[in-house]
Amino acid sequence: MLIKVPSVVNLGLETIKVDIEINLANKGLPGFEIVGLAGKAVDESKERVRTAIQSSDVDFPQKKITVNMAPADVPKEGSMYDLPIALGILSSSLEFPIPQKSLFLGELSFDGSLRHTKGAFLMALFAKEAGFTNLYVPKDSANEAAAIKGLKVFPVTDIGQLCRHFLKQEEIIPVTYKQAKEEKLKPVEFDMKEVLGQEQAKRAMEIAAAGGHNIIMMGSPGSGKTMLARALPGILPPLNEAESLEVTKIYSASGGIPPGGSLITNRQFRAPHHTASLAGLVGGGSKPQPGEISLAHRGVLFLDEFNEFPRAIMEALRQPLEDGYLTISRSKQRITYPADFMLVASANPCPCGYALHPKRSCNCSQNQIQKYQKRISGPILDRIDLHIQVMPVDANEFQDNQRGSEFLEASEKIRQRVMQARAKQEARFCDETICSNSQMKNNHIKKYCKLSKEVEEILRQASLKFQLSARSYMKMIKVARTIADLEGADEVSISHMAEALQYKPKSHELA
Repeated sequence: MLIKVPSVVNLGLETIKVDIEINLANKGLPGFEIVGLAGKAVDESKERVRTAIQSSDVDFPQKKITVNMAPADVPKEGSMYDLPIALGILSSSLEFPIPQKSLFLGELSFDGSLRHTKGAFLMALFAKEAGFTNLYVPKDSANEAAAIKGLKVFPVTDIGQLCRHFLKQEEIIPVTYKQAKEEKLKPVEFDMKEVLGQEQAKRAMEIAAAGGHNIIMMGSPGSGKTMLARALPGILPPLNEAESLEVTKIYSASGGIPPGGSLITNRQFRAPHHTASLAGLVGGGSKPQPGEISLAHRGVLFLDEFNEFPRAIMEALRQPLEDGYLTISRSKQRITYPADFMLVASANPCPCGYALHPKRSCNCSQNQIQKYQKRISGPILDRIDLHIQVMPVDANEFQDNQRGSEFLEASEKIRQRVMQARAKQEARFCDETICSNSQMKNNHIKKYCKLSKEVEEILRQASLKFQLSARSYMKMIKVARTIADLEGADEVSISHMAEALQYKPKSHELA
């Protein structure tokens, strides 16, 4: 007897329908075989399925069982096929039909219960597009799938419950989507008012947040670079619906959504250590997975001690910084992951860290300083919009700021200005494929950033004096446009461009 149970396979962020074909033959010796380019975890499902069925007080059929996973030329990995395989066997033994327009996914435990399984959100998106109406997933994964409207998501506790549901003995009620409290109330590590002093750096952070610009901070240890970076999420606007779907897809594919999880609505802050591997940062492996770059999509990638990262990792940032996506190519697979993130980098000016300190002396030689700073290549620096030096706060200034900390601007107030600037950009680019100033290409700059002759002359003189590259020249226009948006101005003025030029790419080498 042949039974077909529909499921899916996730290849990166792409989802393909898979038909799990189960044949129970009366002829031949009893056995259990799985074919169709199944991976190790899929092959091991034979023992999970057998034990789970027996634990559910159902006799495992003593027949020759052959499972084919079609299409056979697409690799299948993971434990998500336990449920459809077990369901096909039980459908044949207990004689109940598989419902139409339904998809099944889930990993079985030995006791027959279902575990939280990654990829439920991707399956729900595919089901919506392909015309499926019913999803049967583990209870802990049901809320994740229910985020897609128009689908009936049935939360399955164990395989026995599902059999009773199809035998009309017990009804499984479709789940209603609920936003996870953890996602709603996700705390921010630091508030901007906790950062004492550093007004110019705070202003640069506000501009970066408003336009989605990349930023690098150069300064001595203890000057507040890390604290500023970790306060940045508090002034970023929440993800809109389209962005939320993009980010949730990535985290669903990587297994980053916890049991009972929901749509990701906050911008993600990723801070990998400088000892991270190339595959860990960019993504990849024999079974390509999203790396830190993709997990920071629409959020922040913070690289502390930027000089200490291996050169190969730094150079791997070039393409995603420019294009907003990256492609991982393997002999058998080619997967593209989105990677449109804000890069926030912090670095010391020299090995000891005190080359820019106004009071402490630096023990490094000029050769050591130059060698250390050249670890960050020119092409990478050229792709960063805002360059700032973070000077240490004087003890007297620190005490004054501490006494008057109640008058310092809180993150929420800055965030309101950032959201207003982002709203102007969304309205401006409503007919485009971009949503922030940092994403503008040359044709967008010509269309939306028309400069007066006076502003063009200031930029031209600055370009000649500081030898700005063509890319840096365009980035200064983008930054000036963001500063104008923060002020609610329709045109870029001389003051906007003058402020933008303060953040131009600069050589940190010391004489």
